[in-house]
Amino acid sequence: MIRTLIHLFLFLLGLQSANAQNLTGKIIDSKTGESLPYANIIVNETVNLVSNAEGNFTLTENNNSDTTVLTVSYLGYVKRQLTVGELKNLQYIIRLEPGVFELENLTISNVKPDPYAIMAEVKKNLPVHYKNDGQSSKNMLFYRDGTSFKPKKIDVEITKSTGFTENALKSTNAEMNAFTAKLISHPPKELKDMLCNYYTLSKKKDDKPTFLNKLEVIKATVLKNGDNSVSLDDIEETGTNIVLKHLDTTKFYRIKSGWFGSRDTISLSKNYNEKKNKKDVKNKNTKLTSSKANLTGFIAENNPLSSKLDFLNKPELYEYSYESKIYNDENDGMYVLKFEPRKSKAKYSGKLYISETDYAVVRCDYNLADGKDLGGFNMKLLLGVKVSENISKGTILYKKSPEGTGYYLQYASEETGQYFYINRPLKFIELTNSEKDVVAFDFKVEGNLGEKTEFLNISKSEISENAFENIKEEDFNYLVLKRYDPAIWKDFVSIEPLEEMKQFRVTE
Repeated sequence: MIRTLIHLFLFLLGLQSANAQNLTGKIIDSKTGESLPYANIIVNETVNLVSNAEGNFTLTENNNSDTTVLTVSYLGYVKRQLTVGELKNLQYIIRLEPGVFELENLTISNVKPDPYAIMAEVKKNLPVHYKNDGQSSKNMLFYRDGTSFKPKKIDVEITKSTGFTENALKSTNAEMNAFTAKLISHPPKELKDMLCNYYTLSKKKDDKPTFLNKLEVIKATVLKNGDNSVSLDDIEETGTNIVLKHLDTTKFYRIKSGWFGSRDTISLSKNYNEKKNKKDVKNKNTKLTSSKANLTGFIAENNPLSSKLDFLNKPELYEYSYESKIYNDENDGMYVLKFEPRKSKAKYSGKLYISETDYAVVRCDYNLADGKDLGGFNMKLLLGVKVSENISKGTILYKKSPEGTGYYLQYASEETGQYFYINRPLKFIELTNSEKDVVAFDFKVEGNLGEKTEFLNISKSEISENAFENIKEEDFNYLVLKRYDPAIWKDFVSIEPLEEMKQFRVTE
């Protein structure tokens, strides 16, 4: 306990104890002292790291010897190379100098480049730079996903329950009120970290290209407050258990909400549902399959060819303006363009960093433009339902493939959110020719769902088809934590968490 307190004290001072297992550094602007988020750090020319939104990064115990070489770069700044020993002498702070680049090979002109001509070249080269080249690869990835439910109001009342006395109904409603009060006072939150190897293989089958992937989980943790804050799955389970007191699991029901009824037959019987879903047993949704699907989907939607990133592949929807030209550490020019919606279909505003030499996009910063959302449903007055996807923002970094052809997703930080309002009556009506059992609810809930995701490709290499075939996939379990513990990742590469994650605690 005392050692933990001492370690925390030294960390707050920006120092690191001599026997610490991990080493944390920070990257800042040497002139302003401001943090530099999403800076590239290459460790011994093999491991790729990115500083987090606060400019911090972590080195594992295996990579923090005094002789370890760090190469730090950031667009518009001079690249810096130093050893971990030098980093310690600098109090773990790396100061990057704004770029002063050699000008003898640069053409000076008062004429600003045409942003629309630049975007035309970007669109033309997207298939060249970002289309799957068919190469098999092994990618070591770190994936962080956090979900939250922030309710503003939850009112659930059972107004009728056939066969239950008034006192029994009051007792159940009191239990339901205690449950919903707990959700509001301790909003559900869950934070997952996963380090894995993600293998891909492209080959032809029956003269058609086929994409295959495999996932090998090295380590996975989940921060989950099991006592006072619960996951969305826990909410469903607890709410269901309360409702089950009023429904007979041996009977069949239909659901009616206001004017609308369901034609589907509902049963709370485990045997019935197992029989109904028997065909899906072979495709059981294990942690491995769901994690692989999440990773594959995330990589796909952050590809510049995806429909989500229409500010790259549908430039006709946006207005672009030339902001400046900066240079990377190799003296390569980078166009900086701002964009905002031009047509109603366009949703985002932000900034692009585009290579002058091959028109590849190396960085995107995007956010929903003022007054924009990603859609929803608003029938609040008529049906008592409103849903709006009102948060979508992020930063994406692309890196040139080690094979020298094309670019791949190196890092992505994404935040999404959704507002919802539901105010509906709900009835479970027994299917029978005799007297029917009926359970009726008044259901009102308002709040926000949120998700934050970070992705880092630590290393990428080619593999053979035989190597891919020899990979054996196995399901895994998350290590459940009640607070963030950096020692958990002492032997593994990870993304330095934000202060929000470090402060996550179980409230006893």
